[in-house]
Amino acid sequence: MPSFANYPSLKDRSVFVSGGGSGIGASIVEHFAAQGSKVGFVDIDEKASAEVAKKTGALFLKCDIRDVKAYQAAIAEVARQHGDITVLINNAARDDRHDLADVTPEFFDERMAVNLRHVYFAIQAVVPGMKKAGGGSIVNFSSISYHTMSPRLSVYQAAKSAVIGMTRGLARDFGTDKIRLNSITPGWIMTQRQIDLWLTPEAEADLLKAQVLKEKVYPADIARMALFLASDDARLISAQNFAVDGGRM
Repeated sequence: MPSFANYPSLKDRSVFVSGGGSGIGASIVEHFAAQGSKVGFVDIDEKASAEVAKKTGALFLKCDIRDVKAYQAAIAEVARQHGDITVLINNAARDDRHDLADVTPEFFDERMAVNLRHVYFAIQAVVPGMKKAGGGSIVNFSSISYHTMSPRLSVYQAAKSAVIGMTRGLARDFGTDKIRLNSITPGWIMTQRQIDLWLTPEAEADLLKAQVLKEKVYPADIARMALFLASDDARLISAQNFAVDGGRM
């Protein structure tokens, strides 16, 4: 059995995770809680999130990240209860398939709100506290889908590619404040949603053929990268993107 790292610098650190109720986000909440961090998270799935909160002791606030005012208020509440947030994990996203001919301006704007806009305004909300605390780590999530040119995901891909540009620009802006920004590009991660909707024997065979490591990638593999980037072990890493994809890109 592999033995994974413990990061003393994460103990008692105030951590905020978006979309922490299931999939990658739930694994991230669990991993930070196991490090002794004070974790707060938001999600719209109240039932699943309550189970994560019970399992981990994390603080759950139900919130729709598309509502910027309510979202920033939720972030402020986590900071009030746990102290200034010094680790922000911008995980929440939605990868529903769509065709160009069917995309309306309303759909486009809503997809940007759920895949890109909330990232920016969460960063806006935590930066003052990070400055006061003497620094922090922000981890944003991109997607392998725009590298692999996955079909029927163009709006999602536009948002997820923009995340990397945003990350690098803001890393420059706040480097002097010891606020580090990095992005993670997950490969095809075996969340329950992905397994239920899209994993077929044929798709799995194609995936493993494309990867240099012949194993499927799971949420815990992403969570462990987030732990490292949040920790003081990564203190001089910023403005970088890390693919966790079994060697597919």
